[in-house]
Amino acid sequence: MPSHVPREHREQHSKDAPPGFLPPMAAEDVAAVEAVLGYDFADKSLVELALTHGSFYHPYGPGDTYERLEYLGDGVLTCLVSREVFRTYRTLPPGPLTKLRAANVDKEKLARVAVGRGLHRFLRHKAPLLEGQVMHFNLLETLGKHPVSELLEFCQKTRRELKIVKDEWDKNLKVEVLIDGELVGSATYAQKDIAGSRAAKAALDKLKETTGQTQSESAEGIFLSHSTN
Repeated sequence: MPSHVPREHREQHSKDAPPGFLPPMAAEDVAAVEAVLGYDFADKSLVELALTHGSFYHPYGPGDTYERLEYLGDGVLTCLVSREVFRTYRTLPPGPLTKLRAANVDKEKLARVAVGRGLHRFLRHKAPLLEGQVMHFNLLETLGKHPVSELLEFCQKTRRELKIVKDEWDKNLKVEVLIDGELVGSATYAQKDIAGSRAAKAALDKLKETTGQTQSESAEGIFLSHSTN
């Protein structure tokens, strides 16, 4: 049934339709996605395709999904972010540039952006675990800046040497964060992206705590100096 037909008519039609019938994406939903993205698609079917997960066809068999578009999008996104960090951080060597790029194109970072913009509301799926994952990203503490990006920026501004060590041999991946050769954070998890984020978060918490103590001690020293003069 064409997507320009009112939603309530499509829903009624889907109830009366034979098993395996899957309604097209509503025209108003396509328009809402375009409004979020600030882009008007010439081919509206690409919006539906990009937001359709393989589980949407369960149990009636496979169908067209986002996967081919994801393959293309990964290449485009990598190119765009590479250009952005290259222009923004003009003195960084390739190693740190690669880490910055990776921190901004990983799955967790993109999930934060998608949930923050409300794009998850338009996903076509039947994946039972997805709703819980969306709830996780809806927490305020998870919609902020990515921990790895924040850590890289912190070390760049303070001119500290950052090294992230990943142990690929363990069943659960262990990630360690070293700054100026000192271990300041670590985490172990089965997925490397999450392990890296947690290790970076632990390092940031320790650095902020240390920085806060240093500032407090400095202020106390100034106060004592003035009070004794």
